[in-house]
Amino acid sequence: MSRYRFIEAHRGQHPVRLLCHVLGVPTSGYYAWQQAQQQVVIEKQPAWEEALVKVFGRHKRRYGTRRLQVALRRKGYRVGRQRLRGAMRRRGLHALQPKAFTPRTTDSTHGLRCAPNWLLNQPKPTQANQVWVSDITYLPLANGNWGYLCAYQDMVSKQVVGWHVMATMPEELITTALQRAFWPNRPCRAYSSTPTGVGSTAAMCTAN
Repeated sequence: MSRYRFIEAHRGQHPVRLLCHVLGVPTSGYYAWQQAQQQVVIEKQPAWEEALVKVFGRHKRRYGTRRLQVALRRKGYRVGRQRLRGAMRRRGLHALQPKAFTPRTTDSTHGLRCAPNWLLNQPKPTQANQVWVSDITYLPLANGNWGYLCAYQDMVSKQVVGWHVMATMPEELITTALQRAFWPNRPCRAYSSTPTGVGSTAAMCTAN
């Protein structure tokens, strides 16, 4: 081990000036050696790390390791996410963490008239196609957008009798799902309850 390397290994336990004095080397010589070593490390850094810094800056710190990995792959660099994390940690690169967006499927302040609950005080259904219930939920899509699903379920059979998916939540989302439920089932009389905030909160449906 060279004297400079010995100083580097023990500088945490003893002052650098004292170590240089004991080993008979100038302090300036040690710091010049240390700077040269750091320059060698910088020169040995792979090209993909330079590309990483450029991509990270171009996207204004919004890219995490997953999207950085995809961006670097497009540039011809195949780098694992673990190596990306290590490189970002060494360079002090921290991606911004945006607040997660969760769609709302219920609006309690819509100001529309709420239809009465036709199921109150009604006897429990005993056969299929007497009572359907409905709800709306959101579906995360592969492209980062959201889809909205409205489905009707029979209270007795527990089967989904009608459903429809749209990119937004207009009244058509509910009515189309209901129409799809009517086509194969054609109930004599059915009660349907749907969530609030999309034009109608409940409806009594009949068909001859």
